[in-house]
Amino acid sequence: MRFEVLILGNSSATPMYDRHPTSQVVNFNEQLFLIDCGEGTQMQLSRYGIKSNKINHIFISHLHGDHYLGLVGLLSSMHLIGRKSDLHLYGPKGLDEILAVQFKYSETLLRYDLIFHETSADEPQVIFENRTIKVSTFPLTHRIPCTGFRFDEGQRSRHLLVEDIEEAGIPVAYYQLLKNGVDYVREDGQVFSASDYTLPAPLSRSYVYCSDTIRTANYLPYIQHATLIYHESTFLHEMVDRAKETFHTTALEAAEIAKESHADKLLLGHYSARYKDLQPLLLEAQSVFPKAMLSQEGKWFSV
Repeated sequence: MRFEVLILGNSSATPMYDRHPTSQVVNFNEQLFLIDCGEGTQMQLSRYGIKSNKINHIFISHLHGDHYLGLVGLLSSMHLIGRKSDLHLYGPKGLDEILAVQFKYSETLLRYDLIFHETSADEPQVIFENRTIKVSTFPLTHRIPCTGFRFDEGQRSRHLLVEDIEEAGIPVAYYQLLKNGVDYVREDGQVFSASDYTLPAPLSRSYVYCSDTIRTANYLPYIQHATLIYHESTFLHEMVDRAKETFHTTALEAAEIAKESHADKLLLGHYSARYKDLQPLLLEAQSVFPKAMLSQEGKWFSV
């Protein structure tokens, strides 16, 4: 089952060195979710072959411009190309008012229903859940209210031992039940245990998105044991005082967070415009957490 993250933008504050403001697409088994929507996001979606009308859920972490100023343009373009299906928007208080003003004075009446879900920066919430995936928020500590997002895969199915099943003569109609751990009972009463004809289900995967925040232990309980964690890493640690002043994190601190939360892999991003060469940030993070990676625009990262 596909679970990947596409980086559309990884720059902080201002576009620089052909790096765009923050935005990502999560593809979970062809369910597309957009996280943050900095300036130019719709162009990046087009560049990397993502059809915007396939996105049904958009998550905005906070109301600093580099995380949402591309939203009005994207929503307007969805309207112009004839979107009809509902679009769910999750974000902080005030985002709906900002959009209402924009559409009021441009006299835009969207052809589709835009359904706004206000998030809380004070406590964790489950904001979306279906049979296969759950999306939660958790509070971060930034200059203004800000949340992170966690995507948790649902329980995965057991793996069928097809040759053994065929040899036992179990009907194909019962395969899914076996995958779900249900025993097959033949008409004569013989029981074929699911555990004998399947392998245990793989561990469920999770993706954690830590947007702008100063390093604190407050959000550690909500990000434990992530398969892949994205964490802002705006500065090198030599600028830790500047990071604290602006409520951001250094690459070293992001690595420490990944280590303390027992993440499998770490993805760095939200790079300061002062860094043209990103390799020093990667090396700094890898000195603490070897499985750190640089987010790269246009690249898919497997969860």
